[in-house]
Amino acid sequence: MEMQHQVRLEVRSLFKAYRRHQILEDVTFSAASGQCVGIVGSNGCGKTTLLSILAGAVRADKGSIRYHGREAIGAPRVFDQEVAYVPQENPLMGELSVKDNLSLWYRGGRKRMEEDLKNGPAALLGIDKMLKKTVATLSGGMKKRLSIACALSNHASVLILDEPGAALDLEGKAEVRGYVEGYIRSGGTVVLASHEMEELALCTQMYVLKGGKLYPIEAGAPEEKLREAFQM
Repeated sequence: MEMQHQVRLEVRSLFKAYRRHQILEDVTFSAASGQCVGIVGSNGCGKTTLLSILAGAVRADKGSIRYHGREAIGAPRVFDQEVAYVPQENPLMGELSVKDNLSLWYRGGRKRMEEDLKNGPAALLGIDKMLKKTVATLSGGMKKRLSIACALSNHASVLILDEPGAALDLEGKAEVRGYVEGYIRSGGTVVLASHEMEELALCTQMYVLKGGKLYPIEAGAPEEKLREAFQM
């Protein structure tokens, strides 16, 4: 049986620059099972770059990312197996059905996908109830749920979310937040970037990203404290 606080993700001394502009500088943190790490910061501070590096979509200039003790940098298979990434921008094909999108993005065989639609993440997200719908006709919340189901088709224990509630109405935000809360409660590890206080309330650890560096801030800090931290 997995220990309650098993370390899932260890990030050590990440650096990333574009030309002469330093985006990330010596970023270091860790996250364990049942924990949610929140990354906050002003627009353009590098949050999306950091999450993209953690997901293997962008490569760091220097540093280490270990999932369950396995070094991921330089080993794409580790990223594929250990992490699920939901970017802020919707990657779905609007003209295709929900089922076609799930099949397109699914990391596994057809039999496993059918099992997931009965008992896995796709079922928990309610994807089985909208398979015939065209993605373009879905609400924002439904699209986000489908994106999460596609990302979690590898059954990863680390879920990375970039502004999960962005552009969603109140109902959509609540749906996504409810699933993320359940994922954490079941022992999953989440790393999210967000401006939404309701989403940040799920976090057990929080950091402000400023000047390329992470600064710890109290989890559950009120909005006023966050604004002050941005200006430090």
